[in-house]
This record gives sequence, C-alpha cells and structure tokens, in this order.
Amino acid sequence: MFSCLRASFTHNSCLSLLRSLPPLSTATARSYATDVYSASRPTELNDALARTSALFKTYKPVTPSIRHLRRPLAPHLYPGRPVRLLTVPKRKTGGRNAHGRITVRHRGGGHKQRIRMIDFHRTEPGIWDVIRIEYDPGRSAHIALVKNRAEDAVGTKKWSYVLATEGMRAGDEVQSFRDGIPDGFVPGFDMSNSTSSPKKGEESSGDSSAHSLALGILRTMTLKPGNVLPLRLIPPGTVIHNISLKPDGPGILVRSAGSFGQVIGHEPAGRYTQVRLQSGEVRKVLQDCCATIGKVSNPLWKNRQLGKAGRSRWLGRRPSVRGVAMNANDHPHGGGRGKSKSNKHPVSIWGWGTKGTRTRKPGPKGPKNSNKMVVRERPRGKENRSN
Repeated sequence: MFSCLRASFTHNSCLSLLRSLPPLSTATARSYATDVYSASRPTELNDALARTSALFKTYKPVTPSIRHLRRPLAPHLYPGRPVRLLTVPKRKTGGRNAHGRITVRHRGGGHKQRIRMIDFHRTEPGIWDVIRIEYDPGRSAHIALVKNRAEDAVGTKKWSYVLATEGMRAGDEVQSFRDGIPDGFVPGFDMSNSTSSPKKGEESSGDSSAHSLALGILRTMTLKPGNVLPLRLIPPGTVIHNISLKPDGPGILVRSAGSFGQVIGHEPAGRYTQVRLQSGEVRKVLQDCCATIGKVSNPLWKNRQLGKAGRSRWLGRRPSVRGVAMNANDHPHGGGRGKSKSNKHPVSIWGWGTKGTRTRKPGPKGPKNSNKMVVRERPRGKENRSN
C-alpha cells in the first residue's frame, strides 16, 4: 500500500490500489474513536491530581481554578443517572417575570438540570428498601431511591425519592407511620392507645407495666433514622427533620444539608408539640403533623469551596456588583469621587436597611397574633454571639 508513495508508481496506480482495499466499516471507525476517548477521559487526570483526606477531596494546585477547590468525600453516591420517571426538566427564566423584567437578580445561565421529584408526604405505609444514595443538583442534601416491597405497587408507588438521612446507605429499610401504627405491629398489645399513660385507679400495676413495655417496644421498632412518625409518637429529645405544619401537608421545615430539629416536649393538653428548629427558634406544631427521624445527610456541604467563579456560573448564579462601584442613579451607595464609603448606612438597591436591620417582627415581640406558634424567637445579636 505504501509503495504507491514511491516515484515509480503513477497517480492512477495509487488510486486503483486504494479502491482495491476493503472498505473501513463505520463500527470499526466508531470503536477506534471510542478507544481513543476512553483512553483520555478527564476522570483519570482528576484521579491523578486528587489528594484525598479523611473528610474532603482536594487537588494539586496545577491551575489556579483547583488550588482552593475542596469537595466533601462521598464514595457512597451512585455515579449513574437518576430514574427518569421521577424527574422533570427544569425550565429556567433567568429571574424574569412574564413581562420580561428581572424581578430576582443574580440568576441566569447554569448547567442543564432535571428536577428530582422528592416525596415529602410519605403517605405510603409498609417497608421501603433503600436502593442507592444519589446526588441532587436542586438541593444541598443527598437523596435516596427507595423501593416499595408491596407486590401490587406500580409507578411512583413502587419507586420514590426521599431525603437521605445521615448514615443512610443502600440496603437499609425505612417505613412511614403517617397514618398511625398498624394493628398487630407489636404482637400481643393493643397499640391504639399506646401513647397515653394509664390513669391512676383505672389500671393495675400489671397493666401499667404492660403499657410501659409496649411503649418501649414500639419506640424501639419505630424510632429509626428515615422513618416518618407523627409528633405525638416521638419522645422528647429526639432529633428530627422534614417537619410538616399541617397534618396532611408535606414536610417543609428542616430540609437542607446537615440540619436537624429536636422535640422539646409535648403540651399536657395533647394538641401541640414544642420543636426547636435549626435556627434556635422554638415553635409549637400540631401533634398530628409528621416528621422524619434523624439528621439530614451531607453535613460537610457548608464547608465546601467552589474554587473559581466559573463554578458559580455553572450553578446558575450571575455576578453581584457592589453598590459602591455603581453610579449614584443606580444605587444609594454609588457615586462620589474615587473610592469612598460615603459614611452611609448599608442599604439595599431599593433603599431599605440591610445587614441586620429588621423589617418584620414575627412572634411574641411582633404585632398581635402575628405568629402565635412561636414560643421563643431565634437568637439575634449579642444573644446569638453568646451561644
């Protein structure tokens, strides 16, 4: 074949020799390209530059973009794609309303994403098996793909995404007791009135001890990370998350990575339960509302470092310009000759105070009946610094 390059061969003889060769199939060419691509995948370079530690993954500073890059180690995460049945495409607006005007600043761009539909209601009873732990681009916490053991379950009742608790791994089991404890859950005991203590003079010492035993067995079998229980069945001091504010509503409180709440106590009247939230606020929640046992996963998320501005753009965050760098007609801090603080109080672009200035007063210190459920506000100022 290569003899055609010699001077003794003419141009026509070279063409005839090339036509006589067998054609190269598309599959062969595709396999060659695949081999070349697989041999130079960027993951191998990342593994070579990675410096793993006990908690975080860092990189050798061969470029300025990865000098300060730090990611939490999560080897238990599933590396593949999510279940498409449980996702919907995310439509982005760039912070603009129906008229095309920007109503929310610093939004735009970002990588293409699909929203994972998380089951915050957890109404389906029975045992669910944790299949894997996945990454969710729409939240800081990790999510868990769970499968219902019921044979007649199909679709979204067979597969579901839930918030992963700290320490949850593939192979674990979770249950939902949102509709109450099923009959016969604790053999030999009637669990319909297991949460109420026996009254004096109505039950003997044997009945009282049997009630205490049944309550202890119930808490042992139900108080497991990832299980959903009504607040009336959760003893004081238990760490919880994904708290609902309506008996039939979804969990809306304490859902970010590493956050948790705590049950403080149950009121004697038996209607409300006091719960301390992540901010330190103590509020009353109806006892028929539900919560999930445990702490939200991925607690090291707040200690990550993006390393470069481009990673913020990948997340859909546009740059934020300082007010002192603007003109006077664009911001209250703008204008002036040269760089100057202008001795002005810090305000937003619309003129209302920022950096600690309170614009609303919910709870006991606010207007009458503004938020009757708040027992103690979250600590602020000196009170927060003292803790």
